Amino acid sequence: MANDNFTQAALTLAGNFTVDAGGVGEAVGKAVGKAVGNLPGNLPGNLPGNLPDKKQKKPLLSIRNLKQYFPVKGHRNMFVKANDGITLEIYEGETLGLVGESGCGKSTFGRTLLQLYRQTHGRSLFYGRALDSIAPHYLRDTIKSLPHGKQNLLKLFDKSRAADAEVKAASGGDDKHKFRAMEEAEKSRKAAEDAFLDLVHIFGGLLLSPNEDEIIAAYLEHFNAAAHRNRINDDIAALELKKTESAEKSDSLEAALSEKRAALASAEEELKRKLGAIDALRGRMKGSEGFDELERLRDDGIDLARLDYNEMRLLRRDMQLIFQDPYSSLNPRLTVGQIVGEGPLAHNFFSGTGEALQEHVLGVMNNCGLAPYMIHRYPHQFSGGQRQRIGIARALAVGPKFIVCDEAVSALDVSIQSQILNLLSELKEKEKLTYLFISHDLSVIKYISDRIGVMYLGNIVELADSEELFRHQRHPYTEALLSAIPTTRAAKAKESIILEGDIPSPIKPPKGCKFHTRCRYVTDICREVTPELKETDPGHFTACHHCL
Repeated sequence: MANDNFTQAALTLAGNFTVDAGGVGEAVGKAVGKAVGNLPGNLPGNLPGNLPDKKQKKPLLSIRNLKQYFPVKGHRNMFVKANDGITLEIYEGETLGLVGESGCGKSTFGRTLLQLYRQTHGRSLFYGRALDSIAPHYLRDTIKSLPHGKQNLLKLFDKSRAADAEVKAASGGDDKHKFRAMEEAEKSRKAAEDAFLDLVHIFGGLLLSPNEDEIIAAYLEHFNAAAHRNRINDDIAALELKKTESAEKSDSLEAALSEKRAALASAEEELKRKLGAIDALRGRMKGSEGFDELERLRDDGIDLARLDYNEMRLLRRDMQLIFQDPYSSLNPRLTVGQIVGEGPLAHNFFSGTGEALQEHVLGVMNNCGLAPYMIHRYPHQFSGGQRQRIGIARALAVGPKFIVCDEAVSALDVSIQSQILNLLSELKEKEKLTYLFISHDLSVIKYISDRIGVMYLGNIVELADSEELFRHQRHPYTEALLSAIPTTRAAKAKESIILEGDIPSPIKPPKGCKFHTRCRYVTDICREVTPELKETDPGHFTACHHCL
């Protein structure tokens, strides 16, 4: 009976998710929707980023319900809610622009995504590496605690159903009571879905198997085999680095390498056998009730929020940051060569500061428009634009896949801005990079971005293609933001929309829609119910109860 209850809960939660061709989806609040009759803004659509004409694109990062809270010193249980439930996807090879007023949480989001601030809540899945290439501890812990995880999921699911029943009971009564019930139901649904995703991303359809011990044993054996293979890979990398930088040929080094390569081949075969054992378990479950529905939700992304310090350090080379201030972000005691070469040394690209490292540094500097003779100069000997090029070279030196550009041109004058933007565009094409470009300059964002996200008080309120967003704004805040752009063309001039008051405090943000205190379209539902980011047009996502 207990397993039947779990199967019912799992299938209900799986029904809340839509899966696109890339295998990544987002919750659709069916239970709440049925209870309240699909009120405007109540239901989220596909995960922001799943554009119909871009389904063949592979996501590099998938962020769901990311929160970053900072405790307020001297006040217990009081937090600055810098990011408060951000959900979106970032595709390989794209530039996602992020714009908003100062203090809305843009830079915090970029740093949290890189786990420079440890994420308070939510999941940030990274697809730049295979999950078993890291074999993180959270994977082993989730496998071992499978029975407890299923019990916890059942409790959260029952709590969510009770909250849905409360919405139904309140549907014919006072609007304020109904809106509060809707808000609580939404929170309960998200908690249940988060617990469900923690399990289904790893186990897929095997989550429904009644033979928990067999599943746990098979997954632990696969985890241990992957961890063993990874240790051998690390040993080989260290030996090859030693061989590359050794002046003389060493027979003992060659013998050690041959031994490790043979061990690696054996470990790879063992890993395949362990994976085959799990596939055999799936084959036995195939065709059973709900297996296919849950199997489609299996996901091999690495959850950055659950990695420990050393595991996250392994991914630092894949995810880099270009800082806002080209002056204070460079160590004044180090030369350009030392600054750019620091990352490759930290990630064991080279064992010491020899000719190989210098050649690598000079190559990166050349790509960033820095002359070779600059390698021995110090930061104070450069202009602002040249310093920013040094910052870009430092980020590129480790061969990243994803770079957060945090206000990378805001401290530069206009002519230098254009040079840096063109450099970033060229490097993106040459190095196959993906950018999260943070700025408050709308003209810069429009020029460099493929898609643009608009932030307000810790939330994404609108997300769309760059041209679509500037042509047709669906959120009142975006409308006001773009109306403030100065223009010399009388035909294109718009009446500026003046927003009354300041941004509310992120410590005590307003209930419901956070923009309702400054919005001219506000109604009662805006004051009580938080709008979900939903697809209002193909590829255009808006978090508003009354989209324009």
